[in-house]
Amino acid sequence: MSGRVSNHPPSEATLRRLERASGRLATRAVARMDEQLPWFRTMPADQRSWVVLVAQNGIASLVDWCRNPDKPPRLTGEVFGAAPRELVRAVPLRHTVDLIKTTVEVLDENVDSVAEPDEAEALRIAVLTFSREVAFATAHVYASFAENRGAWDARLEALVVDALVRGERSEELPGRAAALGWAAMSPVVVVVGGAPAGVDAHSLVRRTARSMRAEVLVGVHADQLVVVLGGSDDLDTVAEKLSDEFGPGAVVTGPVVDGLSRAAESAAAALAGLRAAPAWPGAPRPVAADALLAERALDGDPLARTALNERVAVPLQAAGGEVLETVRAVLAGGGNLEASARALFVHPNTVRYRLRRAAELTGLSATDPRGAWTLQVALALANLGKDSSLWH
Repeated sequence: MSGRVSNHPPSEATLRRLERASGRLATRAVARMDEQLPWFRTMPADQRSWVVLVAQNGIASLVDWCRNPDKPPRLTGEVFGAAPRELVRAVPLRHTVDLIKTTVEVLDENVDSVAEPDEAEALRIAVLTFSREVAFATAHVYASFAENRGAWDARLEALVVDALVRGERSEELPGRAAALGWAAMSPVVVVVGGAPAGVDAHSLVRRTARSMRAEVLVGVHADQLVVVLGGSDDLDTVAEKLSDEFGPGAVVTGPVVDGLSRAAESAAAALAGLRAAPAWPGAPRPVAADALLAERALDGDPLARTALNERVAVPLQAAGGEVLETVRAVLAGGGNLEASARALFVHPNTVRYRLRRAAELTGLSATDPRGAWTLQVALALANLGKDSSLWH
């Protein structure tokens, strides 16, 4: 575009009249917005004042452009420079288009009263041509803001996920997540696994999670993909669906916690589970970190050892010697109830009753391979503890 509005641009007298009328025209435009745009009426006073200022700047920039038709327009700074960041945050693009349209309509309606005699057509052409330039400037402002906001959001998201991986339990985490649009929500769970190669894992995970109406934060650390999920009543189903987006290998879900401020606990368990997962080659995908307590304990995870002691060893000890003795006998007998009953000199139904009691206390069955394995590790670790005398 050459920059000329017409062969006969408005005269200096018309432009001076337009300058003097700029405040009145801007006020009329805002009044029209208030009348025709319901969302505009709900805007706070400070945001409405920005709109008035931008409208006045737009008219002033039109005058300057008409006076210098060969000068390339610099509308981004001249029109939106007064409040670009605040205005873009407060007003979505479709609403800004409505504001520009309304302002142009008011200018066009008042051309005859502003222009000098025989110059109305020249001023009208200038207004319409200039409005097109404003539209391009608007698109540029919003595109630049979106690009900058996207880069900022990516950095902030990486900081939040990195803090969780490092085990931070800062009260600032929910505030940082809120800046990303993550509302205060519960429950929350962390899912970890291998990062896929050659694809944009962030976009894939985000698309899948949001298709299931779940909020998500994503981070890649070395070769690990870390995903924080929230906002769904069925996070297990979301995690199962998301496991398809991870790279080869195990995918581990941490325990569900009641908010982002405790998500570091879920992340610690999930990462410990991922380190220990190779010890269970047949593990499902995804697998819960709590299902890997035995492997995690053998890998030296103190949280897993504490959990096994509190959830398995201590309840069995508190239940009395008969329950603990029966569990040990069944484990030693490879799960054969009849052989265990003979060794204990009791009826097989007594063995079954005691095993049901043990399962109620621990959530583990001594006749199930995984349950038996976890019970064996828990009792072995208890025997290695300081109070091992209690177990003899």
